[in-house]
Amino acid sequence: MQQPIVGIPVFRISWNAFTASALALALALALALSSSPLFAQAGLAEQEGRAMRIGIIGSGTMGGAIGLLWAEAGHEILFSSRNPDELMDLVQSAAPRASAGYADAAAYFGDVILLAVPPGAIPQIGEDIGHLMQGKVVIDLTNPRADRDGPLTDEWLEMGTGLAMAQYLPGARLVKAFNSLGARMLANPIGRSGEKIGVPIAGDDAEARDIVADLVRDTGLEPVMVGRLERAKEFDRGSPVWVSGQSAAQLREALNLR
Repeated sequence: MQQPIVGIPVFRISWNAFTASALALALALALALSSSPLFAQAGLAEQEGRAMRIGIIGSGTMGGAIGLLWAEAGHEILFSSRNPDELMDLVQSAAPRASAGYADAAAYFGDVILLAVPPGAIPQIGEDIGHLMQGKVVIDLTNPRADRDGPLTDEWLEMGTGLAMAQYLPGARLVKAFNSLGARMLANPIGRSGEKIGVPIAGDDAEARDIVADLVRDTGLEPVMVGRLERAKEFDRGSPVWVSGQSAAQLREALNLR
């Protein structure tokens, strides 16, 4: 894969979406993933002719681990953070299908964008580089937390974080997914039921939902189509199914899906 994209404006967004400890956990997960017989669906996307370019904004624990699985499935990945040089170990783990850059490079690069940052960063991201995501599939895995994200947390949870984040990214084909997982579920995608862990998906764009469903399968997990973006509230932080590790069948029953 080529070096990170150059020649576009670089916005050094003032959020702390990446930390050394988060990278360390992502790399530890990478080791666990690579030694697992369940390691993603090796080359699946490439074999099926649907490999995509994916920009990851926030390459910490979740963003890093999911990006590694997607690279293994055959997608090209651009990991981003405020300090791209610190991502080189992560890039090497995903070689040869990965590079690193700033957030604007990831937004420009990707056919699909994964937002894996604290939700308090999304308003600024939308203001600075939201125009680069217009018309693209944007996966929101954010989970607001009052001690980190401040007074808007209650408002976002009341509205539902899918709709709340969409207001900052007009024109993006936003899909809520992966927010109901704990990071270690990526390394061991089989739940207590003995079946693959389910991943709820909600969005207003049917084609975008289908794309994300394939990307969920590429991580070794099972997609569960919940419906429109307003229903993402049903699997937000604090809901009964959040980080529950339930199978797809269990989630469909819990969310009253037919």
